[in-house]
Amino acid sequence: MSTVSLQKDHDLITKVVKSMEATTSLLEEGKEVPGTILMQVIDFSTNFTDICHHSKEEDSLFPALVGAGMEAEEGPVAMMLQDHEKTREIGARMEASARVYLAGGGSKDLVADLKEYVQHMTEHLWKESNRLFPMAEARLQHMARKVDAEVHEIEDAKLRGVKKDRAHYEKLADDLAGHLGSG
Repeated sequence: MSTVSLQKDHDLITKVVKSMEATTSLLEEGKEVPGTILMQVIDFSTNFTDICHHSKEEDSLFPALVGAGMEAEEGPVAMMLQDHEKTREIGARMEASARVYLAGGGSKDLVADLKEYVQHMTEHLWKESNRLFPMAEARLQHMARKVDAEVHEIEDAKLRGVKKDRAHYEKLADDLAGHLGSG
């Protein structure tokens, strides 16, 4: 149905969020985290979570819900849009603090940003998976195929735009989990 692809995204995002938790623990223990790992986390957060996943929701699911009678300016859709903005803000700070860390700066800001991102995403994914998606399944039964098709088209286009595909991000999530022991 219309949220299956989005839930698969949530599962993949959760795997990377767990790797972010492991990264935070390493940094707090004073261990060095390689730049390749940090930049893969940033790449995933920016290109998969925001550019791909959030676009699927913002460009297909949310408009379909509004078309099915859900309020756009308040309620669940508005709350999720606010959460997406907060994700972008934390993600930008996280990228900046990662670059400072990789340039030889301290890890304090990076640890704080990673922790905030992990907490925010954990809460956000729970709200969508357990509240919004069941509402969407109930309201969008009559147009599930249309939403499914749109979601797949958006994913393909957005990931092509960053010259990657879903398989790349699935492998990245598995690799991070393997390197960080979070899988």
